[in-house]
Amino acid sequence: MLLLSYLTSTLWFGDAAVAYQLGFQDPATTTMEGIYLFNLHLLFVIISIVIVVGWLLLSVLTNFTEFDNTNVANFTHSNAVEIIWTTIPALILLSLASPSFSLLYSLDEISNPELTLKILGHQWYWSYEISDFNSCSESSQSLKYSSYMLTNEFLQENNSIGFFRVLETNKRVVLPTNTHLRLLITAVDVLHSWTIPSFGVKVDACPGRLNQANLFIKRFGVFFGQCSEICGVNHGFMPIVLLAMPSVQYHYLIMTNLHFN
Repeated sequence: MLLLSYLTSTLWFGDAAVAYQLGFQDPATTTMEGIYLFNLHLLFVIISIVIVVGWLLLSVLTNFTEFDNTNVANFTHSNAVEIIWTTIPALILLSLASPSFSLLYSLDEISNPELTLKILGHQWYWSYEISDFNSCSESSQSLKYSSYMLTNEFLQENNSIGFFRVLETNKRVVLPTNTHLRLLITAVDVLHSWTIPSFGVKVDACPGRLNQANLFIKRFGVFFGQCSEICGVNHGFMPIVLLAMPSVQYHYLIMTNLHFN
């Protein structure tokens, strides 16, 4: 039982980083699915190249030693060999370039979004704003709020069992699933980077510049991220917590003016 519990805890592919994790987190967006599939394609090509080159080196070392070959070859040029070692790498690069370009263009493509999430980076916290819902314009409750990291003292005092240390925030971003979303990212003071690994989103927040990204979340859940830019002494304490829920529940949440906790 101890071994089973250890394996399930270390091999859990959730939406937050786990100990000794080497691979990607489970993809939750179409963008991340494309990145994951391209990574598998790239790993297959790299491993194949390593195996072939290793076999060629081993073959040369074992079959062409000075003890087994007393006669020196007298040829100095081979058109066939040059054609082969030029054509094969070119075909390999083409096999990598085609899906890479398709993925890059898909990352920049912006569809007609259902809503826009505005993201502001501060030292050292995030603030968010959703202003696409006219039904909330007459309410006293604003859809603009700031998200701060929960400290260790707060987690201990409130007995927050199951919360991730240095990853939990006092307010979570809430977004709907299975719909096109637009992210507008900028910073107020210094450089930041809004990153959620499960979404395949990593966009720099630059002062005076508005960066844009598209998002299509395919499943509901709680997703964790952090600022991945060296933005100062508290760079490692700018977590991101995003709650994705079905569109029906999300619209009910907006219409009833519930707070994003």
